[in-house]
Amino acid sequence: MIFPLEELIEYEGNMYEITSAASRRSYQLSMLRDPDIEDNDGKVVSLAARQVFQNEIEFHLED
Repeated sequence: MIFPLEELIEYEGNMYEITSAASRRSYQLSMLRDPDIEDNDGKVVSLAARQVFQNEIEFHLED
């Protein structure tokens, strides 16, 4: 899977928040050595972005 550009373009929420969520999720996936990474051809960032945009994970910014 490539980076979900269409979802990024259509996203109407806080761009900083979604970018931070995808970045942090990428880190989590790589540290956990999630088996889904191999299913996604080793592309951690695109996997994390897909999970964020498809609401497979929940996120929020803390103050």
